[in-house]
Amino acid sequence: MSRTDVSEGKKSSHQTELYIRVPSTCLPIVYSPEYNITFMGLEKLHPFDAGKWGKVIHLLKEEQFITDDTIVPAREASEEDLLVVHTRRYLSRLKWSLVVATITEIPPLIFLPNFLVQRKVLRPLRTQTGGTIMAGKLAMDRGWAINVGGGFHHCSSDKGGGFCAYADITLAIKFLFERVEGVSKATIIDLDAHQGNGHERDFLDDRRVYIMDVYNRYIYPGDGYAKRAIKRKVELDWGTEDMEYLQKVELHSEGALNEIRPDIIVYNAGTDILDGDPLGGLAISPQGIVKRDEIVFRAARRRGVPILMVTSGGYQKKTARIIADSILNLRRQGLIGEEALDGAGPSMVPVMMSRSVSSGAAINAM
Repeated sequence: MSRTDVSEGKKSSHQTELYIRVPSTCLPIVYSPEYNITFMGLEKLHPFDAGKWGKVIHLLKEEQFITDDTIVPAREASEEDLLVVHTRRYLSRLKWSLVVATITEIPPLIFLPNFLVQRKVLRPLRTQTGGTIMAGKLAMDRGWAINVGGGFHHCSSDKGGGFCAYADITLAIKFLFERVEGVSKATIIDLDAHQGNGHERDFLDDRRVYIMDVYNRYIYPGDGYAKRAIKRKVELDWGTEDMEYLQKVELHSEGALNEIRPDIIVYNAGTDILDGDPLGGLAISPQGIVKRDEIVFRAARRRGVPILMVTSGGYQKKTARIIADSILNLRRQGLIGEEALDGAGPSMVPVMMSRSVSSGAAINAM
């Protein structure tokens, strides 16, 4: 049986619209215009750029890396999809505008009827969540995948927070464990500036999931209970700069992947580490972020491990440009790109992973 087939022994898996066959003409880049949150200017009351995902796609189109026809259109996660991880009680609580206002940190949502909150705020987040689940399967099929969204790492099965209403990282991994033959171990490399307490709480007692988390020790959420799930914890000080940061990312990414060889890497690539970010408190340059992403993808490629990237936090207008530049650099370095389309499909993984990528081709832009 192909490792992308649903295991016949797991009868409990519900029917989902997220695990679809994707045409070989598509790159494993998942996006939908539905990702972007725009409603009466309310999105401007949160420091998050709630339209950054569309800006990334626009920039990638300008550079002629993608077109509308080569993007995989994200689908909204259904309630049944969400129940793979979330409790019914938690999903019911999202029907209260006050709860959503608290999770998203947009207080005026309290005064809106919930049907509007569902349509204008939660549906975009559910679509990004669906995109992460879809990208998980694509990564197994093609060796890599990028959801230009997602990374809601503060949400766990029964609690949201920090703009994170759905636990997309947990969901993507649980879907793979349940539905994809041969996936029994996952490594999360979380390089957002904040501790990823949501997926940490979800996988606290799950030995199949190895978590590496590099974050500013002094900022939200400071979740000591969740920290017990981190196998490789790297706590940073205020104002950490490129040289120290990149050395730690490379050292610990290599160490984590040497310690346990996973079947999938989920890479939470937050750009809130950028110097000047109002919430991250670190001082990494745009070139440093580009180099960081290359380090992680190169470590994955060197070992032949499929990698799923989600874009997570990033609270400055320039972050869209940086994300796009990083994706374009990954293509230039031969770590993603059209070569991954040759013979796309379930048989693609061993073919693609056999391509040798020189470890000496690192950029010297720092």
